[in-house]
Amino acid sequence: MPTARRTRGIRTALGAATLLLASACGGTSPGGADPSGSAVPGSSSPGGAETGSGAARTLTVFAAASLRQTFTRLGADYERAHPGVTVTFSFAGSSDLVAQLEQGAPADVLATADERTMTKARGARLLGAEPRAFATNTLTIVTPPDNPRRITRLADLARDGVAVVVCAPPVPCGAATERVERSAGVTLKPVSEEQSVTDVLGKVRAGQADAGLVYTTDARAAGSAVDVIPLPEASAAVNTYPIAVTATAGGADAQAFVDLVTGPQGRAVLAQAGFQQP
Repeated sequence: MPTARRTRGIRTALGAATLLLASACGGTSPGGADPSGSAVPGSSSPGGAETGSGAARTLTVFAAASLRQTFTRLGADYERAHPGVTVTFSFAGSSDLVAQLEQGAPADVLATADERTMTKARGARLLGAEPRAFATNTLTIVTPPDNPRRITRLADLARDGVAVVVCAPPVPCGAATERVERSAGVTLKPVSEEQSVTDVLGKVRAGQADAGLVYTTDARAAGSAVDVIPLPEASAAVNTYPIAVTATAGGADAQAFVDLVTGPQGRAVLAQAGFQQP
């Protein structure tokens, strides 16, 4: 009997030691999870990805359609300089982008093709910082190759039988078109009003219109796919492009991207595409 009591005493001591050891380890289960199964911050997930500051992250940029070429290039530059960051873009008419933000679409950075639209975003409390102007742009006339309707000036677009496409008035390029018309005393009767400058360019390139009003940068990017007709009246409607961090931006990447666009590297890329400095 004394031997049996000693055996039970040893087992009780071992059990207590096991409980004390578990308590000292914080009660976590293997794999870095607490008893409820939730991952502990900073630990590796089952897939091996870090859940702390070293985790891969995405930067979402909403940008005017006319910025597609330049921002795509700057996004690739940013990714190379910031390993682990993926930059995703949504290119559309500026007014459409602001409407998407108002409806709750997630974005870290907003870049519009005019200050009026950015002011609307600020009034709706969609911004997390003051906008910064980074480029300017003006309109020009484009026609299909060889200019079959022999367009030489803005007034030619008002001739009977000339099918003209422009941006819709709420879009920055559409507002600029209206200012050009008023300045020149010319009233256009477009067959179509598009929601972005790239849509206008697309219709001209496809031969669905005799002419269109687009930004000089888009005309340059189109190369030989269109003919470009000078538009001196465009000096009356210069669009200034602002960029800002949104109110819902997460982390420092949003501001770092804004700094890239407004800094020397961004200015050089924009200048190569034909943008002017504000």
